[in-house]
Amino acid sequence: MASPEKPVVHQDNTSVNQGPRRTIFVVGLGMVGIAFIEKMLTLDEAKRYRLVTCGEESHLAYNRVALTDYFQHRSVEKLYLNQVEWYTQQDPEHFLFHTGERVTSLDTVAHSLTTSKGRNISYDYCVLATGSESTLPPYVSPVRAERAQGIFVYRNISDLDKILSYSEQEHVRGGRAVVVGGGLIGLEAAKAVFDLETISEVVIINRQVFPLSRQLDGEGGEIVLRRIEAMGVRVLTRTSVKDIITSDGVLTGLSLSDDRYLKAEIVIHAIGITPRDDLARQAGLKCVEKGGIVINDLLQTSAQDVYAIGECASWKDNTYGLIAPGVEMADILSFNFTQVETGLGGFKPRVMNMPDLSTKLKLMGVDVASFGDYFADKRSARGVLTSKVAVAEPLTRDKAQKAIDAKPTAWQISPLGSTPSNRVKEGEVAINTVTTQMKHGNRRTALDGPIECLTYRDPFSYVYKKYIFTADGKYLLGGMMVGDTSDYVKLVSLVKKKKELEEPPSKFIIGSGSKGPDDGADLDDDTQICSCHNVTKGCISESVKAGVTTLSDLKAKTKIGTGCGGCVPLATNIFKAEMKKAGHAVSNHLCPHFGMARQELFSIVKIRKLKTFPEIMEAAGVKKDSLGCEICKPAIGSILSSLYNELVIAPVHHANQDTNDKYLANIQRNGTFSVVPRVAGGEITPDKLIVLGKVANKYNLYTKITGGQRIDLFGANKQDLPDIWEELVAAGFESGHAYGKALRTVKSCVGTTWCRYGIGDSVGMAIHLEERYKGIRSPHKIKGGVSGCVRECAEAQSKDFGLIATDKGWNIFIAGNGGSNPRHATLFAKDVPPSKVVRILDRFLMYYIHTADKLMRTARWVEQFNGGIERLKAILLDDELGVCADLEREMGELIGSYADEWKAVVNDPARRRQFRQFVNTDERRPQTEVITERGQERPADWPKQLPPAKLGESVIVTPKSEWEWRKLATVNDLMPTDDATTSAAVKYGDSQLAIFHIPRRGYFATQQMCPHKRAFVLDHGIVGDDLDGNLYVSCPLHKRNFRLTDGKCLNDEDFSIIPFDVKQEGDNLLVLLPDSGNLDAVIGTSKWMVKQAAAEVSSRGGEGIEIAGVGMGTPESGSTCSGGQSSCSGGNASLDW
Repeated sequence: MASPEKPVVHQDNTSVNQGPRRTIFVVGLGMVGIAFIEKMLTLDEAKRYRLVTCGEESHLAYNRVALTDYFQHRSVEKLYLNQVEWYTQQDPEHFLFHTGERVTSLDTVAHSLTTSKGRNISYDYCVLATGSESTLPPYVSPVRAERAQGIFVYRNISDLDKILSYSEQEHVRGGRAVVVGGGLIGLEAAKAVFDLETISEVVIINRQVFPLSRQLDGEGGEIVLRRIEAMGVRVLTRTSVKDIITSDGVLTGLSLSDDRYLKAEIVIHAIGITPRDDLARQAGLKCVEKGGIVINDLLQTSAQDVYAIGECASWKDNTYGLIAPGVEMADILSFNFTQVETGLGGFKPRVMNMPDLSTKLKLMGVDVASFGDYFADKRSARGVLTSKVAVAEPLTRDKAQKAIDAKPTAWQISPLGSTPSNRVKEGEVAINTVTTQMKHGNRRTALDGPIECLTYRDPFSYVYKKYIFTADGKYLLGGMMVGDTSDYVKLVSLVKKKKELEEPPSKFIIGSGSKGPDDGADLDDDTQICSCHNVTKGCISESVKAGVTTLSDLKAKTKIGTGCGGCVPLATNIFKAEMKKAGHAVSNHLCPHFGMARQELFSIVKIRKLKTFPEIMEAAGVKKDSLGCEICKPAIGSILSSLYNELVIAPVHHANQDTNDKYLANIQRNGTFSVVPRVAGGEITPDKLIVLGKVANKYNLYTKITGGQRIDLFGANKQDLPDIWEELVAAGFESGHAYGKALRTVKSCVGTTWCRYGIGDSVGMAIHLEERYKGIRSPHKIKGGVSGCVRECAEAQSKDFGLIATDKGWNIFIAGNGGSNPRHATLFAKDVPPSKVVRILDRFLMYYIHTADKLMRTARWVEQFNGGIERLKAILLDDELGVCADLEREMGELIGSYADEWKAVVNDPARRRQFRQFVNTDERRPQTEVITERGQERPADWPKQLPPAKLGESVIVTPKSEWEWRKLATVNDLMPTDDATTSAAVKYGDSQLAIFHIPRRGYFATQQMCPHKRAFVLDHGIVGDDLDGNLYVSCPLHKRNFRLTDGKCLNDEDFSIIPFDVKQEGDNLLVLLPDSGNLDAVIGTSKWMVKQAAAEVSSRGGEGIEIAGVGMGTPESGSTCSGGQSSCSGGNASLDW
């Protein structure tokens, strides 16, 4: 295809053509012609083309498939595919149409054509959509058909008007109408004249044994035959018409091949169609002798810039009389004109593939459908056909299942051509086995090899079903239905996807129950739900029975979900199910501070335009002056970011963030951080790779390629983060937001950039999407994937959103994820043009942000969404709620507010100060011993079992009465504000302390180490309170909450910490402390840091491991508590890690 001139791409990635519009002339305004025009008007957002068309009928484009309905209402307007208003609303510079005008000549050299009204029109491209005409039998010449009265075809409105008018004539009233042909059109015509009051009898002449022989087998055809005859319509089979009999030019009867005479007043021929290629032949285009304009895979004819689509086109010697292949051609051609070159990257032109000939129609009052390779079992000339029959007395679910499972001994059927002894009797379910050796034919089986047929026949209800499967029952190949076609859409989808079936074949006949979200109902009580703390389903059940009524209480009691957290979704569902069993209402409140769900709070914040946490607490909180907690603070921080996208490191927002967002990096188990710069789409230059290597070497960082196609730099000290970012930003990197509940990556394969199989520019699309959605906060992290073909190398179907290129565009998948409870993504929209992808994803992501619960991945959101995926489609694709424009606008506003968070820190000295390890010294203190493994340094392993640790003032040798006030910081070091809490770490001897400022409450201090995992991280934690006013700090690693006044752990009785008094004197902050030596003996860094890991790694089979020097003294002996393998107060198996 000749490509249009290069478009200009604007900031919003739409493109506008610089040159004049190119004219595409569409010859024919039928169903396929208008389909192409509609698609062009939708896809040509760049306004590169001007569409001109003319149709020879005086009517606008109408639904030819629904012609039979015209006999009932007699209104062509009711058949219009688009109402008159639609045409008048079109821009004449974009679309111009003429009716009642036929193209009479085509000059492919001059690129012009002439119409029946003498109009001469030049074109850049010409699209022939001239359709087909009804075929007449040899005994009826066109001249004879025109002169003789009573001879008709069934093709367009004009034909129907002629039939209606003639049926009103006196000599026809009460007469007989004969339809020649028992195919789709023949049965449509028979039903139309059957409903005419002027016709008393209808006869169908069909030379086959049964009607619809191209769609049904003998069993199905017989059901249709019975139904037609039951209506009072005669069907003459195994015969044909030799000639028509007329008297004075008026039809009187038919002469049949068996020499019978059949009286008739009307005859309608429905024996087939012939492509209309006369215009093409006159213009010298290559055509097939039997009819049809020859086209290649790109729908190009033999003339340059001339294309043919629909019934007039012959592709690989095949013409198609169904509407679906024609619309498919319109899809392909409109796509190639508009989507091969866009502002979102190139896309491989779509090509014609073997079309899907599945059909579903209502004929003579009977629902009939065929799909997939529905005759696979008939191609057994060189195969072996056996049958297994099981009688179902009448069919019930239980009996049918037993019959199918029983599978009696097979018996050989009679050879082809003999009397069939394996005929399916009334009320039977049969399974036929065919070993197919034929590989080629009109249709080829999806998988070569043995197949099995599941057949159900109910002549009393005129129902017949035959489904064809691979012999192992894993794949559905095709089938046919009569009477009951309710599963047609589902089954066609299964055939097209060519994926393994999730249910046994028997379920397609007897049905199966639907499955909702997994609540563990099928799990035994001793099933382990939480592997970190060995919590079983029975523990959850017993806890609910014992009075636990909130998920937080369940966590405190059983420790479930306080380890890796992977069990939380299933544990939550089990908890809700157990609460329902116990008769308790399950609260969906955000937390104790807010008596509402996240979605409700989101609406309040949005409508009232609240912009800070204190404003939200005052407006919607249970207690107006509460600090909040580790649950609601990050959730509200996310809501504010999703609405306004202000910097999370701004003082008013900083305290709301979890540690990762607070320091714009992922905290690791040793208190260091990982740095993940954005590598959009996984594409990176060698120069940037070199920069990453130099930074890693300079700061001694452990490097690893992530699953999202970027490079992770581990082990960065907090105080080095701004310097690392400065070097990365200078090299053109930005924050990768690996730390946030935000877009992480959009993974891609190489697509058309390199791959010989590539169809779509997956790299270009992935980069565009990642650049578009970077930095947008959401209820949980978001991951994307883009695969350039159906080989799916980018694993797009395991992402929150994924795109897979097909030859028709992009398939959009949503709500997939990996993790402990993986979910395969759901196909949301098929064959979406590249220019439409962003709009759908904008709506999906924004609606997810609006309505999901806190920390809910898109997978769980879709599973629990009221109405499921179909409801989401109605809202986001069909705009049933009228919110799509608002969602798109809001996403556009968010995207426009993006700023790189790393750069904001690098350029602000005050913000850089927040990253000091200690505010009272530049001295550095390692938090964990380091081991070298496989040539890189990493933190020593945590011991497999850490004992409980309850620390308090009593374990310090020096009594508190002898402690002294010691200056450790200044007010400015904590950067206090009136709206948010702040914190900082200080060093005192070998001990580390955390100091906190709480507005209107003052200053507090505790040890820096969380005893749960011996991590020196408490200054990073969120400071909150409960409804009783207890102030606490929540450890950022595993959310142990320690009360600031006495050090008690509020959600784990095995741990406590030491608090210290703080007072302000002028600009100085003083902490009441014992001598540093005595304090070091209790909480000194050397005593508690994780070390001696060589034995741990060795026990796993590690080799070549050594302890890296950390430059510290030997820990003092005789302390009450120590780290490593020593014990404080005895072991506790529940804390196994």
